[in-house]
Formats: sequence, structure tokens, C-alpha cells
Amino acid sequence: MTLSWLSIFRLGAVQMCLGAIVVLTTSTLNRLMVVELALPAVLPGALVSLHYGIQITRPSWGFLSDTGGHRTRWIIGGMAVLAAGAYLAATGVALMGSHALGGLLLSILAYALIGLGAGAAGTSVLALLATATAPRRRAAAATITWLMMILGIALTAGIVGGMLDPYSPARLLKVAGGLCILALTLAALAVSGIERRVVARAEPDPMPFFEGLSEIWAEPRARLFTLFVFLSMTAYFMQELILEPYAGLVFGFTPGQSTQLSGMQNGGVFMGMLLVGVAATGLGIGRLRTWVVAGCIGSALALMAIAGIGLMAVPLLPATTVALGFFNGMFAVAAIGAMMQLAGEGRGAREGTRMGLWGAAQAIAAGFGGFAGALGVDLLRLALADAPAFGSVFLFESALFLAAALMAAAIIDPRSHHARHTDRGDTAHA
Repeated sequence: MTLSWLSIFRLGAVQMCLGAIVVLTTSTLNRLMVVELALPAVLPGALVSLHYGIQITRPSWGFLSDTGGHRTRWIIGGMAVLAAGAYLAATGVALMGSHALGGLLLSILAYALIGLGAGAAGTSVLALLATATAPRRRAAAATITWLMMILGIALTAGIVGGMLDPYSPARLLKVAGGLCILALTLAALAVSGIERRVVARAEPDPMPFFEGLSEIWAEPRARLFTLFVFLSMTAYFMQELILEPYAGLVFGFTPGQSTQLSGMQNGGVFMGMLLVGVAATGLGIGRLRTWVVAGCIGSALALMAIAGIGLMAVPLLPATTVALGFFNGMFAVAAIGAMMQLAGEGRGAREGTRMGLWGAAQAIAAGFGGFAGALGVDLLRLALADAPAFGSVFLFESALFLAAALMAAAIIDPRSHHARHTDRGDTAHA
């Protein structure tokens, strides 16, 4: 049996819970360190890079679930480690005000756990989707699960932002603890029993891990797509650690307001993904390559606008941030659709390893991009005022998006089309 639509939505709920926890660490805690604690942006940048860097282990998690089965075990276990790491990260920020070294050491441990948990849970969810979803449903499944993840991020950022004002370390710990417990419980309930009702993997592949990974890397489409993922995701994540500090330092946003700004951005991502999902998957409008290129170009233009309003002191940050999220969502969901389709190509029984390879490329790019953005802002602020320092990084990021658009136009199959491979004939199987 393959995954029903209900099971796909349940796995999307797991992604929603994962995103809800991660956004606390990459947005809210980052802003608190830079603005409230007056720490250099490179410090949270290094911590977030640590959590992404550890996710280079994603191919290993995918390989383990490919050969050993029991993906549910890896999903729930990974979510538990992720939740524990997120709460420890909040505790580390709360400690930094009075015990700087202790808070830093605890944060290092916490972000390492976040990386391990997100890698194990996230890769296993994607591998389960790739192996147990009917081929005609894969692009739609990718759209659904990422829409739900972004919805979780947007809702969490908005709700947490409201609950954090007025900010205090005690309030932070209370909010973080409640969020982690709720997300872990919902994820465990959502995934429970799904794997027993589907064929989630083929027979175990006896090929050793590194030999199998080398074989996948030798596949031209897999290799080129990995390079595209790295470039585009570097552009995608470069603003992640500096947008909220930008809001606080240049526009005077409070912690709650800047966290809500992150929610607005992810609301825009949700709308962009929804547009592509409805237009391409539902109505058959546009090809994957077209949506990816348009999303990259739109993201570049939005970043130029964000840089410009800071220099001109125009109070349009929420609107331009929503626009950035919208075009990010267009690009991301089309790229994810291509990823889901490519996961089943090449050598069989390697879907988890292949998804892990691309997940690792994304994680490395996210860590590198986030750290580079934070470091660039710190260095530029030594010589420039806040607005031009942040603006210069945003403009560099826009250039990367334009380069990603050119690469997508060259390597993504122009014949790829959501509507040709998704819902045809699904009514009888739903």
C-alpha cells in the first residue's frame, strides 16, 4: 500500500511541529542575543551554523532508515532530541545575561542536539514520503508537507512573539518549554501507526554506505541538483540571522514585534507555496523550472527593496518582508517538487540516502549562508552605520539569487511539470 492523502497530511503535521521548534532557535533566540544581550551577530551565527553543520549527517540517517526500516522510530526519537535541544538553547540564552561562559557552553551543546534531532527526524520523514508515496502524488505531497511546515513556523512566530512581550528570561523559558512539549506530543501522535500500513522501503540494500553515496554522486542529475541546492539555499538562508536584528537596530522593533515579523515572512512563504501548489499541481499552470526561476528573481528584487527602505528610512519593512517570503516560497516548493521526483531515480532502495544528500547540501548551505551573513554584518558595522551595513549583505544575497536563477534555468528539466505527474487518477485511490 502507498500513503493515503490523510497519511500525507499527518506527515505534514510532523514537519509543522519540526518547523515550530526550529524557528524558536533560528529567529527568536538569535535576535535576543544580538539586540537584548548586545552580542556580536557572529555568535548566534556560529551556533546556528553548528546545528546546520551537524546535519551533514543526514545521508547517514537516510541510509540507516533505508537499510534498517522503522523510520517512525527515527522520526520520534529525532523530535525528542530536537525538543530537548531547543529548550536547552533557550536556557542558555537566559543564562548568558548573568553567566556568559556557562550560557555559551550550554548553547553549544543545545545547538548540537538541535542539529542531530532535526537531521534524524527531518530526513526520515522525507524518506518515508519518497518511498511510500505513489509517484503521481509525490509533487503534491511535497507541496502539502512544506506548506504545513511553513504554516507551523508562521503561526509559532506570531504566537510566540505575542507571548514574549514584555520580555524576561523567565517568560522565555516558560514559552519555550510549552512549545517544545506541545510540538513533540503532536508529532508523536501524527506519525504513530502510519508506517505499519504502507510499504515504506524496498528490501535492504547490502551496498556499504560510502559506496552507495559515491554511486549516487556519480549520477549527473543528482550531482548537479546537489550543487544547485547548495547555491540557492545559501542565498535563501543568508538573511535568516540578520533580518530580526535589522528590524530591531534600524527600525526599532521590540523582541515581540521582530518575532512577529518572522511570522509575517513565513506567512508570505506559505502563500507563495500555496500559489505554486494550486497553479502548478492543481491547474497545470507553469513548469517547475519556470516557478523556480521566477521565485529566485522575485526574491532578489525583494531583498533589494529591503536594503533600500533601510537607507531611505521608509517604514515598509513588514510589506517587503512578506514579499520576500512570498517569492522564497515560490522557489522553494518548486525545487522541493523536483527533489521528490528525483529521489526515486537511479539505483533503487536509495531514496533515503538521496534525500539525505540533498538535505545535507541544504543544511551546509544554511549554516554557511547564515554565518556568512552574520559575519558580513559584523564586519561592515565596524566601518558603516547599521542601515548600509545590513543593506550591503542583503544586496549580496540578491546577487546570489540571480545566480541561482541562471543555474536553475540551465539544469532543471524544462519538461518537468507538476500536473503531469500528480493527481491523475488519484480520485480512485484517495
